[in-house]
Amino acid sequence: MECWVLNESLSVILVLSWLGINLYLFVDTFHWYEEEESFFYTRVILGSTLAWARASAVCLNFNCMLILLPISRNLISFIRGASICCRGPWRKQLDKNLKFHKLVAYAIAVNATIHIVAHACNLEHYHQGQSSEARGLLAALSKLGDTSNESYLNPIRTFHTNTTSELLMTITGISGLMISLAFILIVTSSTEFIRQTSYELFWYTHHLFIIFFISLAIHGAGRIVRGQTPESLSGHNVTFCRDHYAEWQATAPCPVPQFSGKEPSAWKWVLGPVVLYACERLIRIWRFHQEVVITKVVSHPSGVLELHMKKRHFRMAPGQYILIQCPSISWLEWHPFTLTSAPQEDFFSVHIRAAGDWTRTLCRAFGAEGQALKEPWSLPRLAVDGPFGAALTDVFRYPVSVCIAAGIGVTPFAAVLKSLWYRCCEPQPPLTLSKVYFYWICRDSRAFEWFADLLLSLETRMSEQGKTHLLSYHIFLTGWDENQVFHIALHWDENTDVITGLKQKTFYGRPNWNNEFRQIAYTHPGSRIGVFFCGPKALSKTLQRMCRLYSSADPRGVHFHYNKESF
Repeated sequence: MECWVLNESLSVILVLSWLGINLYLFVDTFHWYEEEESFFYTRVILGSTLAWARASAVCLNFNCMLILLPISRNLISFIRGASICCRGPWRKQLDKNLKFHKLVAYAIAVNATIHIVAHACNLEHYHQGQSSEARGLLAALSKLGDTSNESYLNPIRTFHTNTTSELLMTITGISGLMISLAFILIVTSSTEFIRQTSYELFWYTHHLFIIFFISLAIHGAGRIVRGQTPESLSGHNVTFCRDHYAEWQATAPCPVPQFSGKEPSAWKWVLGPVVLYACERLIRIWRFHQEVVITKVVSHPSGVLELHMKKRHFRMAPGQYILIQCPSISWLEWHPFTLTSAPQEDFFSVHIRAAGDWTRTLCRAFGAEGQALKEPWSLPRLAVDGPFGAALTDVFRYPVSVCIAAGIGVTPFAAVLKSLWYRCCEPQPPLTLSKVYFYWICRDSRAFEWFADLLLSLETRMSEQGKTHLLSYHIFLTGWDENQVFHIALHWDENTDVITGLKQKTFYGRPNWNNEFRQIAYTHPGSRIGVFFCGPKALSKTLQRMCRLYSSADPRGVHFHYNKESF
C-alpha cells in the first residue's frame, strides 16, 4: 500500500505542479493586461475580454510547448535507460506519457475555447466602437488612424464592415481558423472507437499537427490587438490625457497616442519541442533506410502473422516495441507492434493480427490468409523504427512478477517468457526474479494456438532443467460452444489439456482476482511484487484495485506495484 501511495502521490504532485504553472501563467498574465498602462486605451474599447484572450493565449503556448514531449519516443527511451536519476517512482511516471499527452490536449482545448470566445467578444467590442452610439473616449480612440499622422487602435474601420470577413482577410484570422480546424480533427479522431476501428484515420489526421504548429507560429504576426508604444507613453501621460481626449491634437502635454501590435511570441514557446520532435523524425528517416532482412514468415491458423527479422546493431530488451512501415502499402503509416522474441535470440520477431485495413493488407502481402507463403526474397520491404521502452521492461526488477494478458494483449509477454527461459539457464548474473505468475484470459480458443506452442516449449525445457518452480501459468477460456463442452468433458481425464496440449489444464470462466491476489500475497509475505497487464481498461481498473487492496500498510509487508502496457 505504501509504494502504491508513493507512486500515486508523485503522479498527483506532477499533475498539480502542471496545473499550478497553468494557473500562475493565467493569473499573472490576466493581471498584467488588466493593469499595464500601455494597454489602458485598449481596455477602454475591449474591457476585460482583452485579459481573458491574452491569459488563455499564454496558457495555450505553454501547453503547445509540452504536447510533443510525451510522444518523443527516443527521448523517453533515453531517459528510461540512461538517466541515473530515473529510478523507482520517477521511472514509473514515464509509463504515463500518453495520459499526460491527453491531459495537455484537454488543457489546449479549454484554453482555445476561452481564447476564441474572448476574441469573438473583442471583435464585437471593436465593431460597437465604430457605431454612431459610441461616445466620449471610446469614439475618439476608434476614430484614430483616419489621418496620416495617426496609428489606429481599432482594426475595424467602419461600423458597416463585416467583422467576420475582415478577420478572415488577415493572417491572424486565417491562421486561427487553420489552428482550430486542425485541432478539432485531431481530437475527434483520437477517440478510442476511431483508433480501434480505423487506426489509419487516427494516424493521418494526427499529422495535421504540422499545419497546427505552422499556423500557431504565424498566428500573432497580424498584430490585431494593439497597445500604446513606449515612445508614445513617454510623451503622453495616460492618467492626465484620458480626460482631455478632445484636446489631443492641440495640447502639447497630450500628443496623439501612437499604437503598435505586440511582437508574436508563440514560436518562441514551441521552437525547442518542435526541433526536438523534428530530430525524432530525422532518426526515423535514418532508420527507414537501414536494411531489414526478413528471415522467416509463419502464418498461424488463428489469423496471426509471425515475422522474424534481422537488422544491424539492433538491441532490444524484453517487453519493448517497434514501429513498422511497409512502403508498398503506405509511405506515411508506422504501426506499433510488441517484440515477441528474446534478446538472446539472433533475430527479432513480431506477431501481427489482421485486425484493420493496414494489417489485413500486410498479411495478404506476405501470403497469409490462406495463400501460399512467399519466399523471403520476394516479400515486400519493411522499415523498422525502435525499439522503444515500455512498462514490461521492468519485469525482471522484481523478486516476484505477475503477468496478466487479455486476448491479443498476450504478445508483449512472449518476449518476457522467452527471456526468462534463457536467463534461468545462464549461471551469471543471478536473477533477481524468482517467481513468475502468468495469467491469460481469452474468449476464442483458436487464439491459443500460436502462444500455446511457446508455452509448451517452455514447459518442456523447464521440466528438463528442473526449473518448473519458476513459472506458474493459468489460462482462462471465457467463450465456448456446446461442441467444445462435449469434447472437453470427453477428454478431461487425459494428462494434457485438450485445447492447449499443456500439462496445466485450462480454466473455464474468469479468474476470481480476490482469491488469486490473496494467495500470492500469502505465498510471498514481505515481497515486492510487480503486476504487469496488457488488455482492456475495465480489467485494468479491477487489477489496480486489487493491488491497492492486497498491499500491506506495513513497509515490511507485501506490496503490489501495478504497471500497464501502453504504446
